[in-house]
Order: sequence, then structure tokens, then C-alpha cells
Amino acid sequence: MNYESTFIVSPELQIEKVEQLIAKTVKVVETSEGTVKTVQQLGKKRLAYSINKVREGIYIYMELSGTGEMVNALENFFKFNDSVIRFMTIKSKKNIVKPALRTETLTLESQIVEVKQNEPAAE
Repeated sequence: MNYESTFIVSPELQIEKVEQLIAKTVKVVETSEGTVKTVQQLGKKRLAYSINKVREGIYIYMELSGTGEMVNALENFFKFNDSVIRFMTIKSKKNIVKPALRTETLTLESQIVEVKQNEPAAE
């Protein structure tokens, strides 16, 4: 399964500590037989509401592949790490195929418009 995980860490963390935390997170995923596809540091952003009197956080986004056990291990790591303020992991629905637009409907609608345009004006 494919997953997306976003977590917010304390803004007071130094860049080196954030890098170490990301490395530990990748190690947790790989230890539980998962793979990390991408990791993006989205930077420091203002939170919508304060969490434990903190108004900003450093956002990290990850795309993962693995099993449910991998997700449990990752979320347990986040729960017991004091520098992680919030986290969320969801199933990723990549490769969604949109249904094709029905051409019969378009043709029928265009015929109705043509008929209305060709009718003589009522006097």
C-alpha cells in the first residue's frame, strides 16, 4: 500500500536535529519492511491553532510504501517522540482514473440548443 505521512515538529529544533529526526523516521520505516519514496521539508509555518502553547511548526511530508504494521510502527515512533507536535498518515490514492466524459450527453445537449436556435420567434 502507498501512504502519505505529514508530521510537524517543534520550531525550536535546530536544523541538524530535524535532519536526525527524519533519518530516524526513515530507519523506522525501513526496519518495518517499508520504503520511503520521497521526503520533503516544507519549512516553518504558522499553525491554525496553538498546540501546547506553540504557534509555529516545521512541516515534513513523506510518501511511503509498506504494510499496516509499518504505519503502526511509524505512528508509535511519532507518539513517543517529544519533538513531534502532530502527525497524520493516510492511504494514498495515486493513479486514480477519472471516468471518461460521456459523448452522448454532449451530443444530445448540442442538438437541443440547435433546435431552440432554429425555431421561429413567437409573435
